[in-house]
Amino acid sequence: MKKILLIATGGTIASKSGDMGLKPDMGGANMLDYVPEIRSLCLVDIVQPYNIDSTNITPAHWVKLASVLKEAYEHYDGFVICHGTDTMAYTAAALSYMVQHSPKPIVLTGSQKPIDKEDTDARINLRDSFLYALSDDSADVVIVFQGKVIAGTRAKKLRTKSYNAFESMDFPVLANIRDGRIIQYIKTPKQGKPEFFLELDEKVGVLTLTPGLKAEVLDMFFRYNTAVVLSGYGTGGIPEGEYYGFYDVIQSWEGKGKTLVVTTQVQHEGSDMSVYQVGRGWKNRFDLLEGYNLTYEAITTKLMWILGHTKDDDKIKELFYKNVNYDLIG
Repeated sequence: MKKILLIATGGTIASKSGDMGLKPDMGGANMLDYVPEIRSLCLVDIVQPYNIDSTNITPAHWVKLASVLKEAYEHYDGFVICHGTDTMAYTAAALSYMVQHSPKPIVLTGSQKPIDKEDTDARINLRDSFLYALSDDSADVVIVFQGKVIAGTRAKKLRTKSYNAFESMDFPVLANIRDGRIIQYIKTPKQGKPEFFLELDEKVGVLTLTPGLKAEVLDMFFRYNTAVVLSGYGTGGIPEGEYYGFYDVIQSWEGKGKTLVVTTQVQHEGSDMSVYQVGRGWKNRFDLLEGYNLTYEAITTKLMWILGHTKDDDKIKELFYKNVNYDLIG
C-alpha cells in the first residue's frame, strides 16, 4: 500500500465560522475524518507547518513547504497539500520552481466551502487529490480541483465563489477525474531525482499599467525591487511620449542590477511585443525580458526563484526562458 503525506496549511477547506467570518480552525486529521475512504486507499501521515488563510501567504511559507517536501521526500510515494484557494496558483507555481522534475506527485487542493458544510466541494476535491497522488502516471506539481488536474505553472483562479474556480491557462488540463476514475491526457515525464531550491528573492514587484499612470510610480518600483514586472496592454504595449516618461525611467535604471519583464494584463494568449511600435520599440531599445504566455503567478515566482540564485544578467535570461513544468508554451 502506498504512503502519502498530507500537508495541511489552512485555507477555506479547514475553516469554521466565527464572529469575523471564516477562519482556518481544523487540522489534517479532522479533515480526513470527513472522507474516511481515503484511509482505505493508502497509508497517510499528516504534518501541519502552519494554519493560515492563504491571503496571508508569504515567500517564507513557500520555503517552509519546500523544506518539508525535501525532508520527507524519500519516505513517501506522493504528497497532498491542502491550501487556501486565493493564492494557491502562486504556491503551485512557486513549488514548481522550488521542487523541479519530481517523479512523485505533489498535489495542491482546497475548496470554495469548508469541509464540514453539507454542500461543500471539499470532500470530492480531497478524495480526487489522493487518487491522483496514488496514480502511477502522476508526477511533478499540480492542482487538483473540481475534477481538473492542472500543471502547477498554468493554473489561475478565475472565479471567487463557483466550485470550478480554477482554469488551466492556454494549456490543456493534464487529466480529468470523474467518478473516481482518472482520465490522463498528458503524462509528465519522470526524470529521476528532483532538484530542490530553497532560496528566494522576494523583491519582485508587479505594476499594472492604467491610462494616465505616472512614471514616478515605475521609478519607485525599481527603487524597492530587484525585478519589476510591467503589465502592459494588449500584446505588451507600453505608452510612449512625454506625458508618461517611462522611457527615461527605464533608461535611468539600466546597468544597476535590476531586471525588467514586460507582460500583458490580458488573460489569454500572452504577449508579443513585436506586433506594434509601442512594443517593438521598447524591446529593441532595452535589454528587457518578455513574459510571452507565462501567467502572472509563474512570472512572479519564477523571478523570485531565479534571483534567489543568481544576479548575472545572462544567467537570469537563460533561466527565465527555460521551460519548467509547462510554464512556457511554444
